[in-house]
Amino acid sequence: MGCYNCCMRCLGGIPYTSLVGTLMCFSGVALFCGCGHQALTETERLIEDYFARNLQDYITLAYIIQYFQYIIYALASFFFLYCILLLAEGFYTTSAAKQTFGEFRSTVCGRCLGTTFIAVTYALAVLWLVVYAFSALPVFFFYNMASTCHIIDELSESTANINQLCIDARQYGLLPWNAIPGKVCGMTLSNTCKTKEFQLTYDLFIAAFAGAGITLLALLYGFLHLATMRLYLREQQRKHKAEFVDLDLFGTPVMDWKRGICSPYGAPDQEL
Repeated sequence: MGCYNCCMRCLGGIPYTSLVGTLMCFSGVALFCGCGHQALTETERLIEDYFARNLQDYITLAYIIQYFQYIIYALASFFFLYCILLLAEGFYTTSAAKQTFGEFRSTVCGRCLGTTFIAVTYALAVLWLVVYAFSALPVFFFYNMASTCHIIDELSESTANINQLCIDARQYGLLPWNAIPGKVCGMTLSNTCKTKEFQLTYDLFIAAFAGAGITLLALLYGFLHLATMRLYLREQQRKHKAEFVDLDLFGTPVMDWKRGICSPYGAPDQEL
């Protein structure tokens, strides 16, 4: 029974809500960073092989891709540390840990840290919403490219002029307007869509977009959990203080935390 009670006490001290949020954040960031990094590398190869002939035409894009990959490294490191801190905060604020270290005791430093985590998590959720929106742009580009290739395949058996169906990378800002050729048309575009590089890059961008969505959900989940726990602890502290008031409004005996049941009236005067 001693071992059983010890195990139950340890399991009861695990903040499962914080643990789920941390795992969601870890998986989302790993999916976004890993797939996004490889997708950017494959995009550079795809642009180099099919949309641009001169190095000067896509050198700016190559530098931008390199900078984004460095940002991905920084994001992965930051969220790894931040998720660990959020999990530690979850262990601190869980009710089981509060009962272990005292009945809902909270220091000024602990309250400040909790409020700081709430504010930072909210700010990260707002910023990550922008990242989530931008991660949809490459998915939109490759979706248009795949849709155009599908139309070309359907019209290839007819007499329609399929050479007018093109994907121009310059219109999406990937290449400067003086880049040659800058676009791929007709059967060349259809053959490009059938390559392994295109399919791999498309799938990687979809996975990165899904990872950004999971991370956004994890941040919102963590923010709501921290805010709810903060309100719960404040309510428990208020009730805790209200239980140990010596005298209520109606002058009836109340519970005193040191002496048990006490009287609202003073002790009788001793006769001299």
